[in-house]
Amino acid sequence: MNRRPGFAELFAALPVAVLVIGPDDRIAHANALAEQMLNLSERVMTGQPLVAILPPPEGVEARDGYGFAVYDTEISTARGVRMRVDFVEAKIADHDGWRAVTLHHAANSRRLGQAPDRSAARAAVGAAAMLAHEIRNPLSGIRGAAQLLGAGELTQLIITEVDRIAGLIDRMQEFGDTRPLPVAAENIYPLLGHARGVALAGFARGIRIDERYDPSLPPARINRDALTQVIINLLKNACEAVQDERTPRIAITTAYRHGFTRSAGQGHARVPLPIEICVIDNGPGAPADIADHLFDPFVSSRPEGQGLGLALVDKLVRDMDGIVQYGREGTPTATVLRLLLPRAGT
Repeated sequence: MNRRPGFAELFAALPVAVLVIGPDDRIAHANALAEQMLNLSERVMTGQPLVAILPPPEGVEARDGYGFAVYDTEISTARGVRMRVDFVEAKIADHDGWRAVTLHHAANSRRLGQAPDRSAARAAVGAAAMLAHEIRNPLSGIRGAAQLLGAGELTQLIITEVDRIAGLIDRMQEFGDTRPLPVAAENIYPLLGHARGVALAGFARGIRIDERYDPSLPPARINRDALTQVIINLLKNACEAVQDERTPRIAITTAYRHGFTRSAGQGHARVPLPIEICVIDNGPGAPADIADHLFDPFVSSRPEGQGLGLALVDKLVRDMDGIVQYGREGTPTATVLRLLLPRAGT
């Protein structure tokens, strides 16, 4: 007779290293993977101060009650072993002072968009740059034809999009330029609204795209055209993912997330990333064999796909000092592509 597994068995079997920390900052529990990563038994760790076993990542000064996440950071264990990990600390609901710390090997976090360098994105945009010259001529024809159609909302949408794409092509042709992408303080909501309108007027026609926004979100430090292109690419990706669903559902959500940061390179302070934008769909998600490589160029789950869309998203988000993450979350499970971006003034 198969009995239902208890909490202890489930906790021990979790495929992520977890430490449970009490209000006194001492370790109360550690699962099997945490024992393996830290090379210490739960018995030895229980009752020890967290900092004595696992000092927090460099640059984390204080906890504000919201928890924090530090991606691709180097830490040292109590035994002097250094490793690169994604370090996430979260409070435990309804238990004041209690929190959970999880560790993921950074080498396994490719689905979070944390590539060790930008070579994949550079290759993707380099391929796109080769097509730029051929794209310019039909774009000019499309713009001219739209102007001949006369005034109208859809006509203006065509002209606006053609002009924006032409600007992006100019950017691609200068990809050997190492200058940073120009960024400024921007209200993201007009950009999200424009991207949604482009989608609904074209590739997402007939599909409902819900909006669930945090109205108090401050301005982000972004590039307008780059973020617009990123959202359009993610919406197009979502539409392709739900094309076989009986009731396709897509949503754009925003939120303010405390504690998320990314490395800015050796000798530089970590960059806070509190602005969250998610594109969520109820499609089946990426096949397991490519989920860890979604942001590599020429990787696609569709036979006709070129595998450049998400690689370009990754590159543009990185140029804005942000990160893009892929995950399968919630009940029922949905695909989430999450952008984490810096706020203006940081």
